[in-house]
Amino acid sequence: MMRQPYIPRLGFDHIFPDPRYAMKEGLLAYGGDLNPDRILTAYRHGIFPWYNEGDPILWWSPDPRLLLYPDEFRLHRSLRKKLRQRRFTVKLDRNFEKVMRHCADVPRHGQIGTWILPEIVESYQTLHRRGFAHSVEVYDEKGELAGGLYGLSTGHAFFGESMFSLKPDGSKIALAHLVVLAKEWKFAFIDCQIPSDHLKRLGAVCVSRDRFLDELEETQQHLGMPGNWQEHEALLDRIDW
Repeated sequence: MMRQPYIPRLGFDHIFPDPRYAMKEGLLAYGGDLNPDRILTAYRHGIFPWYNEGDPILWWSPDPRLLLYPDEFRLHRSLRKKLRQRRFTVKLDRNFEKVMRHCADVPRHGQIGTWILPEIVESYQTLHRRGFAHSVEVYDEKGELAGGLYGLSTGHAFFGESMFSLKPDGSKIALAHLVVLAKEWKFAFIDCQIPSDHLKRLGAVCVSRDRFLDELEETQQHLGMPGNWQEHEALLDRIDW
């Protein structure tokens, strides 16, 4: 009879097991809490929380990992045309909580409910106020949210958490602008976490967990771009699509 792999339970400290020894699908540990400092420690070591309502907090570091390298982003002709029309306005860190709630509420194929639970929203809002969690927001001509994304940034890495579209290509427009910022700030990659055909079509690639963790360690040697990103919106106005 095969032995079940041991999944450790986290204690009160913010110490995680070595993610290189996580299960193949990525489960590393369970328990602990969503203290913002614990979450930051997790991301800096290639780990993120992901669980359903009623479950214990589960911590993951999957193998393979889906990464989008900014120079590999595929700006398809139809999206480029839409970007050049500039019928949308893109803002940064203006409505972080609203973006999170839209990401939680938008129906997704094959998904029942959401993992973006109230306690997740609360913790990431704290990280947003501390300058580590960010949103890229797309507004239509009426000034209403048409799409967006949110995630965390530490060092020269952005960890994408979720995106949504209320109008066609809303999330792609947000991602295209995030890629421009990543290039400007010399970010090594945008972490997309779980393999996705949609993101692969936009240029994301799967890499081994070991490679990801090696590259991640290098990104954390840099200060990055902490703080509120609103002050950087002028960069978006200068983009020549």
